[in-house]
Parts: sequence; C-alpha cells; structure tokens
Amino acid sequence: MYNTSKNQKPNLQIMRKISPILFLIFLLLVSASAMAQQKQAPKSEVQFPAASQFANTQLTYKIIPAANNTFGYDVLASGKILIHQPSKPGLPGNEGFKTKAAAEKVAKLIITKIKNGEMPPSVTPEELKKLNVL
Repeated sequence: MYNTSKNQKPNLQIMRKISPILFLIFLLLVSASAMAQQKQAPKSEVQFPAASQFANTQLTYKIIPAANNTFGYDVLASGKILIHQPSKPGLPGNEGFKTKAAAEKVAKLIITKIKNGEMPPSVTPEELKKLNVL
C-alpha cells in the first residue's frame, strides 16, 4: 500500500502557495474580458435621416390618444411613421396635450421644421408657450 500522508503534504503545500496566484490570474482574466466587451459595445444612438431626404416626401400628421386622456401626434412620411410623440416634447412627464388642437399645432410646427431642413426637429418650452399649448 501507498503511504499517502507523505505524498499529500508536499502537494497540499504547493496548492496553498499556488491558489492565491491562480485566483489573481482568474480575476485579471475576468476583468480584462469585461473591459474588452465594454470597448466593443458601441453606444446605440438614434440615427435620424437627413432632412433633405424628405424634400419631395408627403409629410402628414395624425393625432393619437396619450396618457390620462391627453393627446399626442405621429408625423408620417409617405404614410409611414417618422416621429411618434405621445407626450409633450421638451418637457418631463408622460402626458400629452390637453386638447387635440394643441397637439395639432405642435405636429404642424414639427412638419414645418422638417421641411426647413431641421432634423431631428426639436421643440423648446418657449416655442410651446408661443403656440399657447401649455
């Protein structure tokens, strides 16, 4: 029979010395892998088409229902949704406009901005006040 106690002591001592080193190598590999994945993953940003693309396109709007009995709008390019805006643009919150007429005024402003080459079209709180829709 083998006398395992003598053979196991040197192996156990070696493992005790090597274990922390192996653990550190493992941590380094995991962190390097995580860093490599972060570098590879591009930040996804919404890419709007150029406004010039819509020069000869029919732009229309549709008033849509929004949260809490309010109204938003869709802007359509040749019948396809280009902008879906269920809430007041440029303002916090999920509610739309109190009236269909208010949503319509802003939708028309957005279409005008697109036709004038502004893409993406943005609306400031000052513009909303000027339209008297707040």
